[in-house]
Amino acid sequence: MQEFLEYVVVQLIKHPEGASVLHDQNGEKHLYRIRLHPDDAGRVIGRNGKTIGAIRSLAIASAQFHNIRVDVELEETEAS
Repeated sequence: MQEFLEYVVVQLIKHPEGASVLHDQNGEKHLYRIRLHPDDAGRVIGRNGKTIGAIRSLAIASAQFHNIRVDVELEETEAS
């Protein structure tokens, strides 16, 4: 799942070197935090949040197939 999210995000952004996907697990729930360069956040969020919503929907659908629970969060990093 982490590799999938990294692949999708990198296709959308202009600063792939500033992107990463972190994975945490709390019990049965998996949390994926997408960290982005501030200039790329809007591209991943999309108009009215539709792009990040679609990414979350794909992650949840894949997780249901594997009988796990997931959540996807978006974080901006500071520009360097």
